[in-house]
Amino acid sequence: MKDFGLSRNVPVVPAQTALLVIDAQNYIMEDGGEYAGIDPAEKEAKYGFFFKEMRARAIPNMQKLIAASRAAGIEVIYTVMAALTRDGRDLSLDYKITGFFCHHQSWDAQVIEALAPRGDEIVLAKGSSSVFISTHIHYLLRNMGKSQLIITGALTDQCVDSAVRDACDLGYLVSLPVDAVATQTQARHDSALFNNKGYCRQLTTQALLDEIAKAG
Repeated sequence: MKDFGLSRNVPVVPAQTALLVIDAQNYIMEDGGEYAGIDPAEKEAKYGFFFKEMRARAIPNMQKLIAASRAAGIEVIYTVMAALTRDGRDLSLDYKITGFFCHHQSWDAQVIEALAPRGDEIVLAKGSSSVFISTHIHYLLRNMGKSQLIITGALTDQCVDSAVRDACDLGYLVSLPVDAVATQTQARHDSALFNNKGYCRQLTTQALLDEIAKAG
């Protein structure tokens, strides 16, 4: 193995960094369309862990990172799973098979109120797991001079993991705050972090907040 003298362990430089908030939208929360029609007891039994993790841990940490990013001049960008067409014909085959659907103008497609965008912060509707496959985010990030990404949101082992891997392959340095992402079981969360640690720098929200504060 050749040593190129490079490292993933590069501190955040605010001017060249963007914070991505992946799919933290109404659709995936308790009253959202993903869980519409499911008996409340069944919903709690199957998905209660995820809702608790989002409410108690991931969302508060995303709030802290969003606030710190805004203060430091780090670009904040949101993604939502959403169709651009009323019948969902633009969605990926995988999303169609899975049954994921909400129109981009619907309540389901809106970022949850606790994390709501401000001003002209960008919200990208995506029709596949990876934001780099179904949006022009790579083009936007390059236009804005961003080469480092902080990736947060849901699900740890699906859309977050896809964004981490694709971003790294496209030449970004990625920081993943491990307590600002969530998925439906602890085992899935832990497995995803174990498998993508070779692609990104993993650290806690507090460590990242300290780093951003120091950079400012």
